Amino acid sequence: MSDQAASRFTPQNKTIQERLSTNTVGLVALSDFRKRRAEVLEQQEREARDATTTGPSTPVDRSQTGTPDNAGGAASDSGSAAGVRPVKKAKKKKPGKKLLSFGDDDDEENGDDSEATTAGGSERSKGVNSGDGGNGELRGGKIKANASVGLAPKSVTKSALRKEAAEREALRREFLTIQEAVKSTEIAIPFVFYDGANTPGGIVRMKKGDFVWVFLDKSRKVGAELGVGEQANATRAWARVGVDDLMIVRGTVIIPHHYDFYYFIMNKSIGPGGKRLFGYSAEAPEKTAAPESLAAGLSTAAEVKASKALPDVNTLEGADEDPLETKVVDRRWYERNKHIYPASTWQDFDPDMDYTNQVRKDGGGNTFFYSK
Repeated sequence: MSDQAASRFTPQNKTIQERLSTNTVGLVALSDFRKRRAEVLEQQEREARDATTTGPSTPVDRSQTGTPDNAGGAASDSGSAAGVRPVKKAKKKKPGKKLLSFGDDDDEENGDDSEATTAGGSERSKGVNSGDGGNGELRGGKIKANASVGLAPKSVTKSALRKEAAEREALRREFLTIQEAVKSTEIAIPFVFYDGANTPGGIVRMKKGDFVWVFLDKSRKVGAELGVGEQANATRAWARVGVDDLMIVRGTVIIPHHYDFYYFIMNKSIGPGGKRLFGYSAEAPEKTAAPESLAAGLSTAAEVKASKALPDVNTLEGADEDPLETKVVDRRWYERNKHIYPASTWQDFDPDMDYTNQVRKDGGGNTFFYSK
């Protein structure tokens, strides 16, 4: 009785795992295992098809069907009548032609991130649409233009570019015109010759665009005319002196020859003591109207000559400056006496130097008591 009862409740059909265990004993290669598993699946499907056509003569193994074990009697009857559904193999998609070497990685990443992307996109769309109806509201997948922006961008066209280039060229020409007018303005520079003592040199007529060496050349001619010097033939001595043998000292700063006065005027260069090295105006002079007779073309030779005559040097800008501020010094004398006061306090001009906060010291490193 016990054997009959045990055989009654044991399934007659073997499961896939039981059949595989009987067919594979010990260690088996992976290829052989897959081959035998495919054979077992084919045999299982074949038996299932036979059972559906002829009717099940033996109880169906519920592990191979989709019917749960705790189903009622009616469900078992309907399941037995309907039969066992055959297991269908999933069709493998043929991989398309790969155009890029990293196409596989992109496909895998797109497959993993597709759900997160759709969820994030829906949340963002909800967040934008649930706003207070601002200008940046997103509706129907389109971005609405921000109407609060006051200035609309200009369209860059060829005509606009040509117009902009013409404006730049006009401004450039206007600046050059003003610059030339400033450079051609005449100024007066009073100076003295210094060789341990101050010898008056007079006033030199210059232009704001002239270089320092032009001033030294004119001062050399003035020295020859005045016969400045202790020698009996001072005029001949000044005739043999070159521009490179002279130097200009503005206050306590030695100005190099290659600078022009326009550089110091436009940059408003500050020297020691907070005073400008050359305090001339950087604005262009106002144009004076010509006399009516000259404008009409009816004038005498004397009037034409008077109009072309240079203005008096004493009426020029800078004529009332202190001559002691500008010294013309022989370089050879400076090399012999640069360790003696006041030549020991002179220094070469440095455009990067901040002279306003400079603390003056002598050769020994001692601070001058009048340095500030």
